[in-house]
Amino acid sequence: MSDHAVLYTCPMDPEVVQEGPGTCPKCGMALERMMPALADEEPSHELLDMTRRFRVAVAFALPLVVLSMGHMLWGHASPLSSGTEALVELALATPVCLWAAWPFFERAAQSVRHLSLNMFTLIGLGVAVSYGYSVVAALAPAWFPPSLRGHDGRVSVYFEAAAVIVALVLLGQVLELRARRQTGAAIRSLLGLTPKTARRVQEDGTETDVALEDVEVGQALRVRPGEKIPVDGVVLDGESAVNEAMLTGEPMPVTKAAGDKVVAGALNGTGTFVMLAERVGAQTLVSRIVALVSEAQRTRAPVQKLADRVAGVFVPAVLAVALVTFGVWLGVGPEPRLAHAVVNAVAVLMIACPCALGLATPMSIMVASGRGAHLGVLFRHAEAIELLSKVDTLVLDKTGTLTEGKPKLTVVVAAPGADEARVLGCAAALERGSEHPLAAAVVSAAVARRIRLESASGFQAVAGKGVRGELNGARVALGNRALLAESGIDPSPLADRAAELEGAGQSVMFVASDAALLGLVAFADPIKPSTREALEQLRAEGLTLVMLTGDSETTARRIARELGIERVFAGVLPADKAAKLRELSAEGHVVAMAGDGINDAPALAAAAVGIAMGTGTDIAMESASVTLVSGDLRGIARARRLSRATLANIRQNLWFAFGYNLLGVPVAAGLLYPWFGVLLSPMLAAAAMSASSVSVIANALRLRYSTA
Repeated sequence: MSDHAVLYTCPMDPEVVQEGPGTCPKCGMALERMMPALADEEPSHELLDMTRRFRVAVAFALPLVVLSMGHMLWGHASPLSSGTEALVELALATPVCLWAAWPFFERAAQSVRHLSLNMFTLIGLGVAVSYGYSVVAALAPAWFPPSLRGHDGRVSVYFEAAAVIVALVLLGQVLELRARRQTGAAIRSLLGLTPKTARRVQEDGTETDVALEDVEVGQALRVRPGEKIPVDGVVLDGESAVNEAMLTGEPMPVTKAAGDKVVAGALNGTGTFVMLAERVGAQTLVSRIVALVSEAQRTRAPVQKLADRVAGVFVPAVLAVALVTFGVWLGVGPEPRLAHAVVNAVAVLMIACPCALGLATPMSIMVASGRGAHLGVLFRHAEAIELLSKVDTLVLDKTGTLTEGKPKLTVVVAAPGADEARVLGCAAALERGSEHPLAAAVVSAAVARRIRLESASGFQAVAGKGVRGELNGARVALGNRALLAESGIDPSPLADRAAELEGAGQSVMFVASDAALLGLVAFADPIKPSTREALEQLRAEGLTLVMLTGDSETTARRIARELGIERVFAGVLPADKAAKLRELSAEGHVVAMAGDGINDAPALAAAAVGIAMGTGTDIAMESASVTLVSGDLRGIARARRLSRATLANIRQNLWFAFGYNLLGVPVAAGLLYPWFGVLLSPMLAAAAMSASSVSVIANALRLRYSTA
């Protein structure tokens, strides 16, 4: 895709969006792609341009420094006369200060035009003053009165300072652009997960390789050993171990067989299988993850407000300090006063770096969002990263969050005179035609026990009671007590066993043939294998755990006892879940909610932080501010640790930026000169300014290695 069709934005001012590369009208920084390019694509035009200008600046600045400071290096004066030396320095400095520095002047002018003063206002003004002053001193030294000359009667020039300042600022820009590019490494790695081609299986059994963009929903695809899965779908035939670590953060491969879901970008192991494409293009999980992470990286955390307020007055304040510095040195400074006034005013302009202040928060947020994606945690916006560390109460839905969300058949009980195989066979024959969640559990259990599946005819669903049909000439039924009563069948032979199972929180359905009770089947929604470990981690984090479910009190209490959850709200209607969260918030708690279903969406939106299971519904993920890709609650503990690390990183950056300017500006103004005779060279000030921005970015990049 060509550049003009790609959207670019500013990391400091994400509301600035335009087609194609350019500079931000507010802060002057180079815009970056809203969707990072793949790692193997060429560097940005801005980075190439700044690198080229930096090389030219260094090529001219080095001989300029040698010429102007030769007497300090070799202990003797230059063989050139003062006038000739100044003209040679002018010739060397002009390409640097006019061509290499031209982007800085453009951005400075743009900042004035938009009434949005920024770091380039200071850089442009500082270079223009030092270079302009030196040009006048070199070409018209007679204009300067004796009081503004040095002890030897010469008018000082600062071409080397202006040129070195430009070279150092360009170096800072190159390092910053390279570092900023690394903040998108997480997204680029996700973009590179999916293969460029897929192997399509035709209806006649032949196989052909096609471009990924040509794959359509409903097509069969073969995934061979060692290949990446091209799109989201379901396994039709075959079996293999699939590594989903890049998407879920879980390192262990997962066995996939017929009926199991697979996602684009996961790495197939040694087996081969045929899959049915269900989601392609922008609808795949990896594409949605990329979109969510990109969106989160462009949002602002509440802590950013402080930096924004300071940055709004910072540049005008620096300009005022520079003017005061110039006036004081010109009025009461040592000779030559004008030279000292110019040098110290330029040093103030150079060392003040609002860029470091502006980058302190967004760089940390960008890196943390990418790191979260690698850990299987998607932050929808920056506010969630900040708020998650403050949460003290976690409300948990039961079905699909604490439990698998998929009922499994646990018990088959045969009535006297019947056997379990016949009971389960009749139930499976009826449920083959049903889409009820329990139907899949019955059929799967029958298949696992190698019971031959038959098909019942005359299938009839009885709302709220069960199903009926005919099997081998007999009327068969599967349902609750109400269905048995309607059919005139006595459940008493298995009543005690049914009551025992129901007391344990299991769902019971009776199986009958003609007018005889054959047996019963019981179902339970098993607790996820990782749930207990996850809850222990969350308790260790100091969180109060609360269960909120629409299930019965009996079932909810049983699950809560098993998991050690003391506070339970059961039988809560979907419309009332959000109200329960508001009640907890009114008690003074910062509440997060974890859920996966459509009925959880209002509560997820009402929570301070809504956490959706990536294995749940799309509407739940749309309502939540955090998504756990694998649906594993251990991701919440990881997300909280990453949240704390990110906030600590932001505070470090802000303190560094604030402290740097609080200390640097007074020193550059000459505050230490009356006592220690110390003055800060504009060249050192420019180097420190560039180093501050790079240091803030480098500190933010440490989050890529967070052990959350």
